[in-house]
Amino acid sequence: MLRKGITESFGAAIHALNTTQLTDGVINRSKRMMLDTLGVGLLGTRTAVFNKALTYSQVHSMDFDDTWHPATHPSGAVLPALLALAETLPSRPSGLDLLLAFNVGIEVQGRLMRFSREAYNIPERFHPPSVVGVMGSAAASAKLLGLSPAQCSHALAIAASSAGAPLANAATQTKPLHIGNAARRGLEAAQLAQIGLEGNPAILDMHHGFGVYYKDYSPSAMAASGAFKWILEEQDVAFKRIPAHLGMHWVVDAALAARAKLQNTIGSFDLSQIRRVTLRVPPSKYVNCPLPVTEHQARHSFQFNACSALLDDKVSVASFSEAHISRPALRELLSKVKVETPPDNQPSFDKMYCEVEIETEQGHSHAARCDTFYGHWRKPLSQRHLVEKFSVNASSVLCTEGVEGVVEVIGNIERVTECSVLALYLRMTSNPQEELHCVNIQ
Repeated sequence: MLRKGITESFGAAIHALNTTQLTDGVINRSKRMMLDTLGVGLLGTRTAVFNKALTYSQVHSMDFDDTWHPATHPSGAVLPALLALAETLPSRPSGLDLLLAFNVGIEVQGRLMRFSREAYNIPERFHPPSVVGVMGSAAASAKLLGLSPAQCSHALAIAASSAGAPLANAATQTKPLHIGNAARRGLEAAQLAQIGLEGNPAILDMHHGFGVYYKDYSPSAMAASGAFKWILEEQDVAFKRIPAHLGMHWVVDAALAARAKLQNTIGSFDLSQIRRVTLRVPPSKYVNCPLPVTEHQARHSFQFNACSALLDDKVSVASFSEAHISRPALRELLSKVKVETPPDNQPSFDKMYCEVEIETEQGHSHAARCDTFYGHWRKPLSQRHLVEKFSVNASSVLCTEGVEGVVEVIGNIERVTECSVLALYLRMTSNPQEELHCVNIQ
């Protein structure tokens, strides 16, 4: 018997995986991911980026969504595609069907990222969701559509031709389009495969196929038989507490701790008494932005996030407003920042640390280091805090009944007979005219 090719094995696994293989651990973790993704997506509809690109960028427009290891935002490219697809299907998928398809999309992304050691570090060339996200969307959509193994393989091949976005657009308004386009193009790839369009059936096997996105590509087959082990079971995601690049969470927590030490000594934080602020962070060009002038640059700036935490004793959604970014006090503090990249500080979300040292004009020094922030997979956000984050974010759009309804449905999604009930709550906006608009555009 001939051994399956790698792409063929992925197609067969996407087709074969079933709900009995979902473990309690995977179900619980993926429900948290779904709830968080919906919350940040709803909040994202209030941004300038969303208004400029309404149908593409609602999930990632504030850089507030979950992050995995190796580095990508796994949920944002998958869940929107599935919710859109589910509303078009005559079969009325159940909550368990949605949950399975979601996890198939997450799993495929995790497998693809493990084809490269390069993928384990903070990215340098391509934005990961644009590479693996479109493949996850295609796999999840193919699963919900019930495609054959061959059609699942072709869906991946078609999606691969829409993969890849340069990291140079990371700190711009274009970055949110990466995930939006990944969701859309992956869904389209599955629908095209369903009607017979074909791609290269060995797209994952080839270095000039999917391998073009990695310098050290080493693919392996995916088997769905036997005791299947989900990557999500072994590797949880990180949930963000602030709408910024994940690396900012380390520097914010370190800055807050250093500020507390300073206050405990001199009683207050006096900008005029600060001589220098030193940040010891991992090397990464695209999150080293000394003087950000836009919210998207600010979300990718170690310097800005550290200084915001020092000045305000917190970092929040409001921290990235134009008014906050342009404050004279903030610009003055930014001018006192020095960045160091110690050789032991690796550019990996699993190994990095951030240290903030405040030096005063009197010659005193107060330093703090963060190795693991609250929300990281090693220090998970509690369910209470996750629901609170969702509720605050979702309340910017939904009425109380809508917010509570989404929490209830996602919390019991594996027992929901028709996942379309979720869409009903997502339409319950706090503005009746806006609710009517949402219904009309479906």
